[in-house]
Amino acid sequence: MKTAVTLRHIAFEDLDGIAPLLEQASYQTQYIDTPNATGTDLKQARDADLLVVLGGPIGVYQTDDYPFLQPVIDLTGERLRRGQPTLGICLGAQIMAHSLGAKVYAGEAGKEIGWSPLSLTAEGRQSVLAPIGEDHSVLHWHGDTFDLPEGAVRLASSSLYANQAFAYGKHGLALQFHIEVTAAGLERWYVGHVGELGGFSIPELRKQGQAFAPQLAPRLERVIKQWLSQW
Repeated sequence: MKTAVTLRHIAFEDLDGIAPLLEQASYQTQYIDTPNATGTDLKQARDADLLVVLGGPIGVYQTDDYPFLQPVIDLTGERLRRGQPTLGICLGAQIMAHSLGAKVYAGEAGKEIGWSPLSLTAEGRQSVLAPIGEDHSVLHWHGDTFDLPEGAVRLASSSLYANQAFAYGKHGLALQFHIEVTAAGLERWYVGHVGELGGFSIPELRKQGQAFAPQLAPRLERVIKQWLSQW
């Protein structure tokens, strides 16, 4: 079987809706919790057929506070330069951008938390993100943003932030937004992320998730299957 290693920074932000799709595609999946990752773990991540780098509430630039981030940044950049399939979501997308030399920083527009549509670029409408379209909402949950790395192609923007997704060749896909979430999985987020939800209504976020997550699921399936079919 093909191997898929997932770098997880916080336990409740997991693969969620992507997990069954990887199983259907005959990937053997393994989580590595980055705060406790060993050298052996990181070697497995570097050599896997597929690497997924998930989200979390810390910043790429906080390597002094969280030293485990630098090895993750380094191996992600190594994979991208070697042409190995790598998917980054939220913090994972920021790690990809930083590993390619782009700046990652706190967004001037503040936190973007909630469900809203994307604006796809011309390239995005011809990419694996085309099934999402511009009429369907995705989950945004971030405060940081990034500049577009050299050699990357912008695929999507939102009303607040220009860089919501980019491709790096066919093998690198970075998504600032969350495509993987389910309504049930998000119940853990409302608890785990309560510290950053001041000013946001949890009942309203729950209502949005229950409405939009089921609509996103078939589009997630098409995006992931199309992206995985490229190799």
